[in-house]
Amino acid sequence: MKKSLLILGALFFGITASAQKVEFEEYTLNNGLKVVLHQDKSAPVVITSVMYHVGAKDENPERTGFAHFFEHLLFEGTENIERGEWFKIVTANGGQNNANTSDDRTYYYEVFPSNNLELALWMESERLMHPVINQIGVSTQNEVVKEEKRLRMDNQPYGQIFPQVKANLFKKHPYRWAPIGSMEHLDAATLEEFLDFNHKFYIPNNAVLVVAGDFEFPQAKKWIEQYFGPIKKGTPIVRETILEEPITKEIRAEYQDPNIQIPMLIEAYRTPSMKTRDARVLDMISYILSNGKSSRLYKKIVDDQKKALEIGAFNLSQEDYGIYLIYGLPMQGYTTEDLVKEIDVEIERMQTELISERDFQKLQNLLENQYVNENSDIEGLAHNLATYSLFYGDTNLINTNIDIYKSITREEIREVAKKYLNKNQRLILDYIPEKGANN
Repeated sequence: MKKSLLILGALFFGITASAQKVEFEEYTLNNGLKVVLHQDKSAPVVITSVMYHVGAKDENPERTGFAHFFEHLLFEGTENIERGEWFKIVTANGGQNNANTSDDRTYYYEVFPSNNLELALWMESERLMHPVINQIGVSTQNEVVKEEKRLRMDNQPYGQIFPQVKANLFKKHPYRWAPIGSMEHLDAATLEEFLDFNHKFYIPNNAVLVVAGDFEFPQAKKWIEQYFGPIKKGTPIVRETILEEPITKEIRAEYQDPNIQIPMLIEAYRTPSMKTRDARVLDMISYILSNGKSSRLYKKIVDDQKKALEIGAFNLSQEDYGIYLIYGLPMQGYTTEDLVKEIDVEIERMQTELISERDFQKLQNLLENQYVNENSDIEGLAHNLATYSLFYGDTNLINTNIDIYKSITREEIREVAKKYLNKNQRLILDYIPEKGANN
């Protein structure tokens, strides 16, 4: 699920690239498993991935961390893959694999030489059909997850930003906790609870299988039916729609991090679902404000005024809601409040002025380049196919989503900034060094 604070800095303006249509074939097995196939013979590799529609938001509030825990647990082994053998099999056959979890989904994938597609399909079908979930595996992965939390959050500078933002922006919705969850909840969970979670969510009719790369369609379809076809359809999952009350008054919060020496300003706004047009407009606003050293926030506050070491903004879009986040590290002699004032000026400018035609064209070029880059890598392309199929129900958005961005006008950018980025709708989080610590 990881979205680095520096993700926008990796984007750049450039000459518009030529986008080629992504060809794919999709169908659904009798058990409800969605299948998407994309052939690309440019290199002798193939990726097999499965995205399950289960994330942190599907957890019991008293048992948070289950979705992420399963990302680890389901590498333990199956009835036909002995415990500890999963990674050995992958490596021995020239492959690599990984998995990740977000608030909304869990994603597993393997990349193999193309002559090992059958092996990849069999292994993923084994994960779904014959997982071994026992106390040994649960206890082992419990310690692994605890160590991950210590490394990535508890002992990592600024590692608590997203948990603190989420806890303040969401009061009812399960986005209020982080995917890593609570270690106390995992410690208290019984083996039966883990088995029930697997039985409910790890079902073919709650997943999308993507095969992309160097393969032949008839053979791939035969193997998919052979290995995934016999898996029984699960009970359809009914999800409750949980709505948050609008934020109408600025939220002020503070968090003391013992791992940092420089305070960080965090401004955060609750935004709409990633499926909305407005979410796409907010993406564009973040590019204008903080994409690269020529962007408005960076050029003004870092380069010209020298009030910040770093500054940026990005829109984290998710299935139910999003988070628009602005962050800044003040230079010595300045405070986070100084940064708030300067950021407010630029947001108000977005709300009252149209961006120039020249900047708008640069933005269009950026979007086109980003689209091409996202789909030029077979792993990224497979992930996009799965995402559009699972969440949007429209796999062809891999080709048409860019057209939605291109249709957005300068006037819409101004109006969406007015709609969502207001002082009375935001969280101001003072993320500061631990008081009394020797910094």
